Amino acid sequence: MPLLPGAEPFRHDGGEIGVLVCHGFTGSPQSVRPWADHLAARGLTVSLPLLPGHGTRWQDLAVTGWQDWYAEVDRELRSLIRRCERVFVCGLSMGGALALRLAAQHGAAISGLALVNPANRIHDPLAVALPVLRHLVPSVKGIASDIAKPGAQESGYDRMPLHAVHSMRRLYRVVDAELPQVTQPLLVMHSPQDHVVPPADSERILSQVSSRDVTERLLERSFHVATLDHDAEFIFEETDTFITRLTAGMGEDTDTRTDLGKGSGKEGAAASG
Repeated sequence: MPLLPGAEPFRHDGGEIGVLVCHGFTGSPQSVRPWADHLAARGLTVSLPLLPGHGTRWQDLAVTGWQDWYAEVDRELRSLIRRCERVFVCGLSMGGALALRLAAQHGAAISGLALVNPANRIHDPLAVALPVLRHLVPSVKGIASDIAKPGAQESGYDRMPLHAVHSMRRLYRVVDAELPQVTQPLLVMHSPQDHVVPPADSERILSQVSSRDVTERLLERSFHVATLDHDAEFIFEETDTFITRLTAGMGEDTDTRTDLGKGSGKEGAAASG
């Protein structure tokens, strides 16, 4: 099947700092490509994979599950770890959940996480019926392009296959149980006006991880796909600041992690402009 516009994976060979960027459910690399491009322009080594079943048609997603999506990002992460001195993981929405699982599984091999509107659970009351409903209803209306910025468009599916939604729900349960194993420095940027993932998901993640170095930023002018929205440049700048701080002494025999305390990173949290 031909790929949707902008859905192709992206890789850039840069310096000794590597970044894995993970897109969300029913989306594609297009939704986070400006983020990846920005990091690449800063001289970092960047990998932005296309998750299995994504970027073509929703029927292709119906025959995949969370283990397939996770295996793809895990493979890309291992490649970056072999090539780079430090590796960070960025993720949008379900990509944030995948990033958190990578952090729980790989520990100190990951130097930090930068997440935008990370998803933690499905809040629709009908979610409890998914084990049965997915056999009766092939798909439901999609969630793509929740963007406040006029003219901005996400290249994603207009339908969500319920088999895949059911698998995503199982992923969230796995990740939620593993949150206490996440100890890496964490940057969480989320939108109060998100019509796909409510702020409660970021709040739960922040309350359950074991990370001591935590920064929270609000994206006041953006909806769910904030990487294509009004706050995109703010996201890129915050990610720069986060990675620069944590890699400031690379090559020296020093601990570059700053113990900010869970509360201190949240002081003065603000949106751009």
